[in-house]
Amino acid sequence: MTQDKLIGPGKTFLINTLSNQSILAILALLAVLAIVFIVLRLKRFRNNMPLHIVRVSIAFFSLYLTGKLLSQFIELHDISIVTPKEINFLFLVAIVALAIRECFLFADHFRRHLENTGKNATSAQIITRVIKIVCAISILLMFGEQFGLSFAGLLTFGGIGGIAIGLAGRDILSNLFSGIMIYFDRPFNIGDWIRSPDRNIEGTVLEIGWRTTKIMTFQNRPLYVPNYIFSTICVENPGRTRNWRIKTSIGILCEDVDKIKVIVGQIRDMLKKNDNIDQSQTLLVNFNQIGDFSLNILVYCFTKTTVWSEWLQIQEDVYLEIINIVQKNGSDLAYPTRKVFLEQMAKQ
Repeated sequence: MTQDKLIGPGKTFLINTLSNQSILAILALLAVLAIVFIVLRLKRFRNNMPLHIVRVSIAFFSLYLTGKLLSQFIELHDISIVTPKEINFLFLVAIVALAIRECFLFADHFRRHLENTGKNATSAQIITRVIKIVCAISILLMFGEQFGLSFAGLLTFGGIGGIAIGLAGRDILSNLFSGIMIYFDRPFNIGDWIRSPDRNIEGTVLEIGWRTTKIMTFQNRPLYVPNYIFSTICVENPGRTRNWRIKTSIGILCEDVDKIKVIVGQIRDMLKKNDNIDQSQTLLVNFNQIGDFSLNILVYCFTKTTVWSEWLQIQEDVYLEIINIVQKNGSDLAYPTRKVFLEQMAKQ
């Protein structure tokens, strides 16, 4: 009995196939895949741009070399399970996916750079999204022929797709163009506090997307508003006000009419000496109304700050000072009262 018969036909085929050359090819393939995995997992390369470029270059070259080695191995040993063309296609998909991923990472890194250098967050976000779209389209056009799509075919597909989207996705297009108009008109930016008198919309803008704008309400609930809504409603942006107003009416007891002039003058002087009040804006303190049970003093001024918490604190200090002035002058704040006069009847 021969050696082939003792070993068996299946094992003989395996021994003949795994020659020294094929073993070296498999080892090289595993080594390249290990290099790709290790390089992609090294996070310390991500914070250094030159090293990051080297890392990405190694990953691209390793994927390309792996695809070539695997294709040659399959072609050399006539493996019928998968063809070299299919292997090349799979690795091409991996290369394209890696290229798009790196472009997106670069765009995000560029956005953070813009924000750190003082660029408006809304502008940085729009620029980043435009970069991502341009990169993705460029990569697809660049490798389109490798997937069996010609440049003319891609343009034709884009035209037909545009017509289909125009017919079936009018709301999507409406939101998209409204989002673009929000960017150019700039009624608000990311971080602004906005509200609408037409709708129950109020909160801080967190994100301006292609389709919706994300707003965080003061109840800490995210509110997603379709962009086209902003083209049909009025939007108030309190965050862009240069000053915040303090306006109130102080009611003094009617019997203290002789003290009104002194109280008004002291309140006016107090506001003029307050460093938190903007003296370049309108400042009014006047006795302006005789009420049913009080003598009313109008207080009208503007703070320098536009921060809500600071404005509340300044308003509180002003109110306490006003109460102190009223009480120092021997008067008090009025409240609804009714006086009953009883006429004593003459004794019979």
